[in-house]
Amino acid sequence: MEERQRAKLPSDTLDRARVLRGYATDAERTIWQRLRNNQLPGFKFRRQYPVPPYIADFCCPSARLIVELDGSQHSQHTDSVRTRFLESKGFTVIRFWDNEALQQTDAVMEAIWNACRSAAPHPNPSPVGRGA
Repeated sequence: MEERQRAKLPSDTLDRARVLRGYATDAERTIWQRLRNNQLPGFKFRRQYPVPPYIADFCCPSARLIVELDGSQHSQHTDSVRTRFLESKGFTVIRFWDNEALQQTDAVMEAIWNACRSAAPHPNPSPVGRGA
């Protein structure tokens, strides 16, 4: 059987993602402490996840979910272009303001958990031709 290989990322994108991991904002650190080490059962997250030409703040590849934390430097137009691109790659994107992540961490985590569960396939799908 042929082993499936990951597509090679452009080295500049991978290098930039590695650098960004060392310069996390307070909001990113707060949410990462709650996402890391499979703290949401069944959902493994990665931080500064490359989806060239972008780097997502957090990604759960199995749920095809990207979580973005937006600070004051974000513009609605740029974020909407970025979101459309990520969605075109098959991801669901949810966004939170940095102050939400810091001041309403439990509510943000609940929203992430709900998004993961709604994105994940049902463990016992209906047989073909049945269900919705």
